[in-house]
Amino acid sequence: MAEPDFPEAEFEERLERAQRAMRANGLDALFFTTEAEVRYFTGFRTLFWQSPTRPWFLVVPASGKPIAVIPQIGAHLMASTWIDDIRTFSAPHPTDDGVSLLADCLSGYGKIGMPMGRESAMRMPLRDFRALTARLANPEFVDASDLMMKLRMVKSEREIALLREICGIGSAGFANAATLFHEGQSLKEVFRTFRIELLRQGADDVPYLVGGAGQGGYGDVISPPTDRQLEAGDILMLDTGATKNGYFCDFDRNFAIGSASDEVRTAHEKLVRAVKAAADIARPGQTCADLFSAMTAVLGQDDGDVGRLGHGLGMQLTEMPSITGFDTTGLTENMVMTLEPSIDLGNGKMMVHEENIVVRDGPPEFLSTPAPEDIPLI
Repeated sequence: MAEPDFPEAEFEERLERAQRAMRANGLDALFFTTEAEVRYFTGFRTLFWQSPTRPWFLVVPASGKPIAVIPQIGAHLMASTWIDDIRTFSAPHPTDDGVSLLADCLSGYGKIGMPMGRESAMRMPLRDFRALTARLANPEFVDASDLMMKLRMVKSEREIALLREICGIGSAGFANAATLFHEGQSLKEVFRTFRIELLRQGADDVPYLVGGAGQGGYGDVISPPTDRQLEAGDILMLDTGATKNGYFCDFDRNFAIGSASDEVRTAHEKLVRAVKAAADIARPGQTCADLFSAMTAVLGQDDGDVGRLGHGLGMQLTEMPSITGFDTTGLTENMVMTLEPSIDLGNGKMMVHEENIVVRDGPPEFLSTPAPEDIPLI
């Protein structure tokens, strides 16, 4: 049997909070088809979600423990979690990938909440969802996105401990940059070397590693690495999403190869000061929009041209809420956030900087070791 990531008390507390919110919203059940929500309530963690072949379902009733409706291949692993009611079906099936079992499970509920809003998805065939609703008598599916965001954005101390550990691993990896990277090294080798370093430091996996390099800045922050070699005057940026027990870090670091221009030095200082400005006001009662305004004020950029400057962090690399000018989500103690200002250097060049924090009743806790204002030289 797999060893649980958390004690049963963690999931009992999550369920209690969810059911309290369900009663407040008049919901009879919650229905989930996606990995993060299934894992949040059950602890069921597997890479098998990478395969789109099989659907997985979870029903959280207004009272009692969650009910898993899953392919037979997952029964053994699900049985290692705290879940007792596990209903399985043969999958893939030529005509019924769990729809009948799911309909039987949901038939006693009236108002059923499921994520429908921003950043949500339904991980089952649309025709199967239509077949499901046709089997139910007067089904009422309603949007539970806000309910789930409020549950998941506030982390337990057990979750924060895991996030602190993986952010520490990421920080230790970046601290060894001078011995890992060098002029003449290809970007492919840079990425490969850093991924190995993070694993050596204790990460379970490195499912996300992006970055860029270029003279005086880089053109984007999402491209895969190439055979291009690092040159003197390049700015190298790496952004890592390494994991520990399925929880992510998400922060980056910038390095100057050989030397940095005054423009680059000033930009890096400004990015670090923007993070500090947001952290200085990151307290319960402030909003995501307040953090956004604090950073854009330092950056001196038009709010409308920036996009978002950070987001929630946890079981997913990016979680709700977003640090934007329009997101007025209030900060709450134990929210884990990224602070991610970016600056346009002109001529198609940019720089980005990112840190990970926990909102506390007072100054926030930095999970990532904060970068210095002076850009490191390699």
